[in-house]
Amino acid sequence: MSGSNRRPLMNLVIGLAIVACVGMTGCQVQTGGQTLPSPTYTSDDVQYFPPGPEFKLTNEAAAMKAAKQEVAAQQTPSR
Repeated sequence: MSGSNRRPLMNLVIGLAIVACVGMTGCQVQTGGQTLPSPTYTSDDVQYFPPGPEFKLTNEAAAMKAAKQEVAAQQTPSR
């Protein structure tokens, strides 16, 4: 092959390599903690998480309060 015939072939190979790289990369966007588009994001069910309490340790605080009350009740002298 002469030099003039290699140039279009080389351009074609480079072009195909670029198209292949772009095709394998995809187009993803971070939205609301999700990576979109995924292959199944249009058919996934919507999940709803209701807002919880502002104080995240509500159960732990209630358990500590109950334990303090129990200890106080045990320490109180009975008549």
